[in-house]
Amino acid sequence: MSRGYDVVIIGAGSVGIPAAWAMARAGVKVLVLDRFSSFGQGSSKSAIGGIRATHSDPAKIRLGLRSIEIVSTWEEAHGQDIEWVEGGYSFVAYRKEEEHTLKALLATQHRYGLNIDWYDKGELLEIIPPLNPDGLIGGTFSPQDGHCSPLLLSYVMYDGAVRAGAKFHFREEVVGIDAPEGRIRTVRTDKGTYETRIVLNAAGGWASEVGRLLGLDHPIVPESHEAGITEPVAPFLSPMVVDIRPAPGSANYYFFQHRTGQVVFCITPDPPIPGFDRRETSGFLPMVSRRMVDLMPKLLNLRVRRTWRGLYPMSPDGSPLVGWSEEIDGYMMAIGMCGQGFMLGPGLGELLSRMVTEDTPSPEDREILEILSPDRRFSTEEALK
Repeated sequence: MSRGYDVVIIGAGSVGIPAAWAMARAGVKVLVLDRFSSFGQGSSKSAIGGIRATHSDPAKIRLGLRSIEIVSTWEEAHGQDIEWVEGGYSFVAYRKEEEHTLKALLATQHRYGLNIDWYDKGELLEIIPPLNPDGLIGGTFSPQDGHCSPLLLSYVMYDGAVRAGAKFHFREEVVGIDAPEGRIRTVRTDKGTYETRIVLNAAGGWASEVGRLLGLDHPIVPESHEAGITEPVAPFLSPMVVDIRPAPGSANYYFFQHRTGQVVFCITPDPPIPGFDRRETSGFLPMVSRRMVDLMPKLLNLRVRRTWRGLYPMSPDGSPLVGWSEEIDGYMMAIGMCGQGFMLGPGLGELLSRMVTEDTPSPEDREILEILSPDRRFSTEEALK
């Protein structure tokens, strides 16, 4: 049986859900397909909840600022608590290398409207008193970044999309995409066939599999990253703290205190760990705890309650691939979020909706799409990926 939709979205995660929410609200007939049993069961459920506009890439700054605007006003606009906390983000510097990197980014960040500044050691310790002062040079602080519940945000946007008319089919795997003469026509699954003129690939770590159904080779590789959460303690930390110094086994790490009092943390392994293995490891906790306690000695006696592992769909340069395919008419990509789909998703969902419903993009949208073009040359890396 064949059923028709304006857009078929593959993936009900951090990009697919907000895209369905924005499109359905704009009157687009949307179907979302996902192989898992419910929304957000791929990589989204592993997110720790940080949402920042503090990037080095102008496109990501714009998308991050819009995401923060959507999320920070969600309860006021929709009456639903998503546990948003405007705690800010701080990138700390204990070496001249990080000081130079962070200061060099400020001109671009200011030009694109980011509220961020550099703070010397004494000033930063007033913002984050528990930091280890030994060797601290300073750091940047962006007060309007924050965090919220990934599960709650996913649910309210999913619920809003459904209320606006979007359809979601779970436990349904895409097995084929038909594009005769280079134009999208149908999507075939293990349960049915759907007519459509547009397919959005928002499949996260599985994005390359979707591309291969059309004979396309997307340079997206899933990598495993591990995270954890401690017991709750009295409030002592407001911002998300990010340390981008490399160390044996890791490139950077970051943590914040949830409003429940628990400290949530994650590390970026180096060398990367490609593949779909999401089993916890014995090496993660000793590695990250040493780095965290060195940065903030107050964490020494905190007890860890749980660890978990999720997937970062990585692109060659640390930025997403967003846009229309040049080879297949009607094929859209929003892939390679590099672990930042949750923080970019709300703003990106609106952009994807505008791509479907508007003939002429605004100058701001054109700039974002040019920077994130799937056909760009991967010549540089995003400094704060």
